[in-house]
Amino acid sequence: MAGGSARVVYAALAGNTLIAVAKFAAFGLSGSSAMLTEAIHSLVDSTDQLLLLLGQARGGRPPSATHPFGYGMETYFWSFIVALMVFLLGGVASVFQGVRHLLAPEPLTAPGIGLGVLAIAAVFETASFVVGFKEFKRVVRGRKVGLWSFIRTSKDPSLYATLLEDSAALIGIAIAAAGIVASSVFHLLWADGAASIVIGLLLAAVAAVLANETRSLIAGEAVAAPVMEELNKVLAADERIIELVEVATLHLGPQAVLVALTLTFRSDMTLADLREAMAELTQALQKADGRVCHVYIRPASSLE
Repeated sequence: MAGGSARVVYAALAGNTLIAVAKFAAFGLSGSSAMLTEAIHSLVDSTDQLLLLLGQARGGRPPSATHPFGYGMETYFWSFIVALMVFLLGGVASVFQGVRHLLAPEPLTAPGIGLGVLAIAAVFETASFVVGFKEFKRVVRGRKVGLWSFIRTSKDPSLYATLLEDSAALIGIAIAAAGIVASSVFHLLWADGAASIVIGLLLAAVAAVLANETRSLIAGEAVAAPVMEELNKVLAADERIIELVEVATLHLGPQAVLVALTLTFRSDMTLADLREAMAELTQALQKADGRVCHVYIRPASSLE
């Protein structure tokens, strides 16, 4: 999954960088406020992809004496920084630009160029979204999981952040195109600035979703329900376990899960039997999900 989400980020980075350059050039020729907003949007998205890659690189470092469980949580930290950037540099800047244009509207000089660049941007953004969507389908493995539900439950911010940003980019392109058409064809000079404000509000909404989901991950989330079901199946299939007293999980990063168990074993088991059972359970849980890297088992007394 890590390699798949990295490919998604690289695809988005390449597309957003090219699109940002084209949009800034189109803004210089057309003077469209919505085009400038879209250029800022693509520039912010490109920076966000770099930060997501930085988070993946730092989060993938091996455990150390100061971080015995690894650095996976850094991925969540940098994803939270991405959410702040989308809000401040994307949302706030876009609304400010739109308000400024509303107060002093000006006719567009080359709307055709702007629309042409937006059409090209739509192609690139669609291609980037398709890469992310294919990875999303690979991750859910045929389960009936909607895209929104996946974003709410995914533990990999590199993937769900890119999917959200690509979706917002496609919607933003449509809004910017509508503003340019309304301003140039129907002579509604205020429409271009209004489009910038709507795009800014859209980015603020995306930032709020990203910040909330990442906040929850930083606070410490358990594994998703399908993963928990697989882990419970492994435990339920072991006849040496009489009762599952407690099964607690924690994501230490997108690719690292800690499992803490309190189990009641059969009373006729010796100490050697218990050690063997714990080792075998650890291996079985790690086989059920490759992200399980730490398993702690506490035998509970059958009299408790």
